[in-house]
Amino acid sequence: MPYPFTAIVGMDDMRLGLLLNAISPSIGGVLVRGEKGSAKSTAVRGVAALMPAIDVVTGCRFSCDPAAPDAGCPDGPHGAGPAGTRPARVVELPVGASEDRLVGALDIERALSDGVKSFEPGLLADAHRGVLYVDEVNLLHDHLVDLLLDAAAMGASYVEREGVSVRHASRFLLVGTMNPEEGELRPQLLDRFGLTVEVAASRETDERVEVVRRRLAYDEDPAAFAAKWAAEEDALRERIAAARALLPDVRLGDGALRRIAAVCAGFEVDGMRADIVTARTATALAAWAGRTDVTTEDVRRAALLSLPHRRRRNPFDAPGLDEDKLDEILRQFEDEDEEPDPEPEGPEGGPEDGGPDGGGPDNGPDGGPDGGGQPPQDVPPQRQEESAPQNSPAPQEGSAPAAEPAPGESDTAPEAPAVAAAEPFRTRRFDVPGLGEGADGRRSRALTAHGRTTGARRPRGALSRLHLAATMQAAAPHQRARGRSGPGLVIRRDDLREAVREGREGNLVLFVVDASGSMAARKRMGAVKGAVLSLLLDAYQRRDKIGMITFRGAEAEVALPPTSSVEAGAARLEKLPTGGRTPLAAGLLQAHEVLRVERMRDPSRRPLLVVVTDGRATGGPEPLPRAQRAAGLLAAGGTASVVVDCESGPVRLGLADELGRTLGGPVVTLDELRADNVSALVKTVRNSNSRRAA
Repeated sequence: MPYPFTAIVGMDDMRLGLLLNAISPSIGGVLVRGEKGSAKSTAVRGVAALMPAIDVVTGCRFSCDPAAPDAGCPDGPHGAGPAGTRPARVVELPVGASEDRLVGALDIERALSDGVKSFEPGLLADAHRGVLYVDEVNLLHDHLVDLLLDAAAMGASYVEREGVSVRHASRFLLVGTMNPEEGELRPQLLDRFGLTVEVAASRETDERVEVVRRRLAYDEDPAAFAAKWAAEEDALRERIAAARALLPDVRLGDGALRRIAAVCAGFEVDGMRADIVTARTATALAAWAGRTDVTTEDVRRAALLSLPHRRRRNPFDAPGLDEDKLDEILRQFEDEDEEPDPEPEGPEGGPEDGGPDGGGPDNGPDGGPDGGGQPPQDVPPQRQEESAPQNSPAPQEGSAPAAEPAPGESDTAPEAPAVAAAEPFRTRRFDVPGLGEGADGRRSRALTAHGRTTGARRPRGALSRLHLAATMQAAAPHQRARGRSGPGLVIRRDDLREAVREGREGNLVLFVVDASGSMAARKRMGAVKGAVLSLLLDAYQRRDKIGMITFRGAEAEVALPPTSSVEAGAARLEKLPTGGRTPLAAGLLQAHEVLRVERMRDPSRRPLLVVVTDGRATGGPEPLPRAQRAAGLLAAGGTASVVVDCESGPVRLGLADELGRTLGGPVVTLDELRADNVSALVKTVRNSNSRRAA
């Protein structure tokens, strides 16, 4: 029994977004972003009980509408047969689901031997005319995301296996929840969500107390708790039905359309989907309020829900919308004829009036059954860029011996303020040598479920991709023994062969960044941060996990454990302080330990070590030999590496080159890191090949 939707404390934006989609499914779903334990999943499951029941063709596994059945339904054709009614479904898609579980499975053996399309529907068929819910949608594998995008765009799902295909209708309301700390969504999938809302746990004591009180009461006796809120649930259900009935009569005037177009153009959103979704949302808001005309306030609230995730932004920026700019755009239309004033609402009111969708009696503005919260401000904090003051003049390059500390380098040196990163740029692609079998991505060569076919093998578990020629070749020698009498082949399960495909995988990119005083003294930290930020952006686009280790003073620190959230890496980099000695050996040894632990957690994901340093090593006995021994330990473990040489000036010590030779990976300067530096690319490839040969 789901937790009652009306018993959720606060979470106004989240509840409103879900209710508007229940009124007008054409809005296209909602993405709920927020920290863990903030009632995201509870709200999604609760709203399902409020959605109206649907009419279906009796016996149809694909939920065809009796009034307009799908002409291509695999269970069809449907005539004037019996019809039934069932509740709308909320189908959950696990992030680890297989492709066959999502789109359905075709019995290849029967299809090839008997010519029969024996099809087992998947989750896309179950979700037709209902809700497809993906918890932790940002962790969904890319090949499943591609299938979702296709189904959402075409309203149908196609299952094809070597010329045998099945098609069925699949129109669903896409609802996703995610924790931004675990990584962002692909832009293509993000744009498919009609609305987005932010949630966070409440910091008010009374509201948190109410959240806990209700949750404990529900856990103790779910049936009694649901009965207590049954009246509020029924009232909200009736209001949704009334709004759905009123929706066709709502008038979207030219004035409202001009406001919507001006807002979308003002925020420079891509394409026209934003205008259409904002218009549908504004219309649903008017119907929810019991009006037949769309007002300026409807347009404003619709824009706050439909545009934050669509505005043109850097991939590392959080979604948000500048409300002051929104109001300024809408004020340009104050002199035009206004839409009719809204009629006073009934006693139920809207979410801000404490009505049924506002959480019922005693609801505070925040909270939820798993921990409540008030949505954060829509405007993300601006990046504070400040230059790092220098406490002493920078020494000339090469003025100090390699093992001696440069001025400003000491274990007790004052910590310099964080330096702003330079503008990012497009970097060259570095990959891991060999052929891996990690998660799908866009960096290194690997055996994957998608890519070019390179061979065939017996299936390892469920058959995923049939290799037709290899299957027929395996079955052909056994036809006489199997008593074949017709023109076709007799194919058994032992004959099936699956295709071996080669594509690209995502890797673990572990950054080891020198944050010592030698980097800050030469005023290079801004350029270094810009280079690392560029590599982070490259990792984001290639679906990599990333981690970050920094070393300064007397030790190394894991600034960011391996994670899929590249945005978290950018945030840690921005705040990175500098100063102190250069414990290079400590940084490399810390990287060895992080990689050892990560290999046990995710053995199929291969690592790529990126060391950003000038190669200096100071502090402790024999700092340079210790750093070389640590690098040799990483090389002996087969860790692929890249050294980004940050040394500059007319006199160069070449310590980074020595480090690269020991690690066995290429060494590139900050200038050679750029993708458009062709001459540097040729030089790096030659050096890398010579190191590998050695």
